[in-house]
Parts: sequence; C-alpha cells; structure tokens
Amino acid sequence: MPVEILALIDKPLLLIAVLAVGAALGIAVERLTEGQKRAERRAYWQGRNRGKRGDPFAAIKGGAKTGPADAGAIATGQLACVMGAEFRARPLLNRPEAKLFKALDAAVIARNPGWQVMAQVSLGEFLASPDKDAYGAVNAKRIDFALMTPDSRVAHAIEYQGSGHHQGTAAARDAVKKEALRKAGIGYHEVVAGHTTAGELRRLVEKLVPGE
Repeated sequence: MPVEILALIDKPLLLIAVLAVGAALGIAVERLTEGQKRAERRAYWQGRNRGKRGDPFAAIKGGAKTGPADAGAIATGQLACVMGAEFRARPLLNRPEAKLFKALDAAVIARNPGWQVMAQVSLGEFLASPDKDAYGAVNAKRIDFALMTPDSRVAHAIEYQGSGHHQGTAAARDAVKKEALRKAGIGYHEVVAGHTTAGELRRLVEKLVPGE
C-alpha cells in the first residue's frame, strides 16, 4: 500500500476531509457536464426553430430523433423562452387577403355549402410522408387558402400573389409547396393581385368545387 495512503489512514480526520473534497469535486463535474448538455439541447432547439419559421415543435415534428429527456428539455426551453417574451394579437390576414377570403368563401358556399375555405393552413397538417426529411421540408410551410371537402380533406390550395410576393426566395419556396401538393394529388392555383377579377374568381370556384 502506498505510503501516502498509510499516512492518511493514521490520520482519520484528514482522510475524511480528502474524501469529502473528492466527492464535492465529483458532484461539481457531474453538474457541469449536465449543464453543458442542457445548453447544447437548448441551442439545438433554437437552431431548429430558426429553420422552421418559429414552429415551437419543429425538433419533434421535423423528424429529429429525440427521446423523452430531449423532448422534456425542448419543452422546458420553450416555456422559459415564452415566459420571458411579450405577445400581442394580430390579424390572421392582411387587408387584401381578408378581402379575397370573403369573396372566395362566399363563392364556395354559393357553389356547395358542404365545402369550406380555410386560411393560412400549414402543409404539415394535411400532408403526410414516410420520408421524415421531406416532411420536415414542408411541415411549417403554409398555403394562403385551402378548399376543404365535406369529409375534411383539402382538395385545392389557392395562393394569393400580392404585389411584393415574388421577392427573395419566394419562388423556391413556392416550388417546394407545389411539388408536395402535386404528389399528394392536391391542386395548386394562384390568384394574382390586380389581375384576377371577381368573375374569374367565381369561374375558378365553379371549376374546382362540384355543384351541390
């Protein structure tokens, strides 16, 4: 047995002190490691949210492999973020969109009261895919208006192209939505600001929605 250990045995109080210091250091290291892991999970969650346009469950819906502990950490991080922020209500649609919604809704009801118009619907709510990456690519993307059948299925998507729509990466985002909708057998149609008349909108509805 090493001389140092024998010396400690001869001095029990010193031995107890050494063991106590060792235990404290071990606990400190464990807590530091756990804190680093929590920080990494929080950073991961924040990064996923930035890539999912603020979807609060992006890390889970997007197909990331998370266990109960990770999901709990994500929820805890989200709650802390929300508790420290301010919120205010705002309109779901801007004025041109609201005007189009009213005209579209009236035309659909007149054509077939069993159909409904939904606004600002996430593709992830009515599309499904076994490919988690592909689903994650469309999950948080939205369509302006959805024409829903009496059995609650989206049959057509209608996008309102305002004056400032085709800017930045809008064309690329639209291409992603169009392809996903095409593969699901859902129609995609555009209403262009300043070009689509009330009569053209009614004729579009008559084409898409079967009569009562």
